[in-house]
Amino acid sequence: MMKRSTLILVAAASVVVGMLPARSQSALLPAEQQLVQLNESGKVFVDGRATPYLIRHLPVSSFPELPAEVQGDLNRRGCVIPQTYQAHHPENVVHARLERPGSSDWAVLCSVKGTVSLLVFFTSGPSAEIGQAVVLASANETQRLQAHGSTGVLGFNWGIDLATPSQVHEAQAGLEHQTHWLDHDALADSVVDHRTIYHFYAKSAWTVVDAPE
Repeated sequence: MMKRSTLILVAAASVVVGMLPARSQSALLPAEQQLVQLNESGKVFVDGRATPYLIRHLPVSSFPELPAEVQGDLNRRGCVIPQTYQAHHPENVVHARLERPGSSDWAVLCSVKGTVSLLVFFTSGPSAEIGQAVVLASANETQRLQAHGSTGVLGFNWGIDLATPSQVHEAQAGLEHQTHWLDHDALADSVVDHRTIYHFYAKSAWTVVDAPE
């Protein structure tokens, strides 16, 4: 699991969109070119300076393991899946036991027209409920940018991962008041190379599990 954390970029300088990004998804292009066309680039102002950014996206079809009902919902929304600047393989789609022990659930970062939403699908319930998403968080993509490397180009820094009960327990090491041992998975919600928080579902509600800064 990548070392990341969720954080609203306030202190990183005022980030204001300097140029509207463009996206093209022409079905007539070869597959490689279509993937390039899903990327978004532009400039934002950071500390008064126009700074370039690049956000890479993958289509829903890049994740064939998703249940058909979930794929259908994502496609109806017009989702593409943003990738962190660290990504070396398709990411930000998570299969885990999020509802209860033994359940089969999915979490997805869905980007539509520049807004990213963290969606969770419980897919072990009645068929009428499968494909209905809960939105845990949302943000403008340009609020999730971070400097990396030597090029000066900002990249997308929001990532999600599976967090097993043992991983959450280890993350709480050093806390005076630790959460009782979890009986199913949590969802790690992160900013690359910063603090991670953990979303946990129990008693029909989502909570955030405490973890050190």
